[in-house]
Amino acid sequence: MYKKLQVFVSSTYTDLVTERQVAVEAILNAGHIPAGMELFKAGDESQKETIKRWIDESDVYMLILGGRYGAIEDETGKSYTHWEYDYAGKAGKPRFAVVIEEDALEAKVQQFGTQVMEKEYPQKYQEFRKEVLSKTSRFFSDEKDIKIAILESLKEQENNKGLKGWVSGENSGNLEKILQENLSLVKENIKLKERIKQMELSISSKKEFDGFSYEDIEDYLINKRIIVPLIKDFGNLAGQVSNLFEIFMVTQDLFSIGIDNDDSMNEVSRFLFFNVAPNLLAFNLLEKQKVAGEVYQRIQLSNSGQKFIAMYEMERHKKSKKIIKE
Repeated sequence: MYKKLQVFVSSTYTDLVTERQVAVEAILNAGHIPAGMELFKAGDESQKETIKRWIDESDVYMLILGGRYGAIEDETGKSYTHWEYDYAGKAGKPRFAVVIEEDALEAKVQQFGTQVMEKEYPQKYQEFRKEVLSKTSRFFSDEKDIKIAILESLKEQENNKGLKGWVSGENSGNLEKILQENLSLVKENIKLKERIKQMELSISSKKEFDGFSYEDIEDYLINKRIIVPLIKDFGNLAGQVSNLFEIFMVTQDLFSIGIDNDDSMNEVSRFLFFNVAPNLLAFNLLEKQKVAGEVYQRIQLSNSGQKFIAMYEMERHKKSKKIIKE
C-alpha cells in the first residue's frame, strides 16, 4: 500500500531560505509531506518541545547543512540544528543530509557575503559537518542536487516497512486534514503558493531543461541584473549594468572552451567563474568538470547549455526571416 511520509526539514534558516524552499517543493512533488519550524504556527509549547513533537510525529529527518552552525541552544551548548540532528537519531528516525560543497559555499560567499559562513563557532561547525558526513549524506552544489537527493532518499524510505506514514482508507479524512494544514502553513509562512503554481505549470508543459522551459530560463536570465567589470575584453558591456542572458551569449565561446579556477585566472575568467557561472549552473547550462591530476575545477558549457544557445539562435533566425518577409 502506498504511503505518504512526513519529512522533517532541518537547517539554519536565513542563509538557506532558497534551499529549504526547493526541499519543500521536492518533497511535495514526490508525494510526501514536508514539516519544519517555519511551517508551524506559534503556540503555548516551548520551541524545543514543539520541535521534539514534530520530529516524533515525522517519519524521516532531513538536514540541509550550509556554511553556518546556527544559534546555540543553552542546555546542550549545541546549535538548534545540531540538537535536532542528535534528537532525531536518538528517536530512531531515518536521517539523511545534503551538505554544501566547499566550492559552492565559496560561490555563495561571493554572491551574498560572509554572513553565509560560520564566524562565531567555526570549530563546532567543522565537528558537526564531520559527524554528518560520517552518516548517510550527500554533497550539493545547486538546487538540482538537492532535488535528486530527496527523490532518491525518499524512494528508498518508501520501502521501509518500519515507517507508518499516512495511508489511504479509513484514515483518509485525517490525511486530507494534515495535507491541507501543511499546504496552508507553507503558503502562509514562506510564500510558496506562487512557486508551487509555477512548478505545476512547468510540469504540465513540455520539459525542456530539467523541468524549466526555454522561455522560463530566458526570462530569469534577462531579469537578473549584474554589473560588468570595466575590462576592455567585454567590449560595449564593460562597466555597464547588463543582464545574465546577454553576458552568457557574449561569452559563450569562453564557456565552450572551459574556465579553470587555477592560479592563472585573469579578471575576465574570475568574473565569469564566480559571478556568472553559479546562476547558469543552477539551470544545468554549465557543468563542473574535474581536471585529471589537478586540484582546480573547470566550468564548461553543458549539453543543455549548447541546446539552449541553439534554441536562441533558431528563435533569432525565425525573427529575422519574419522581418525580411514583412
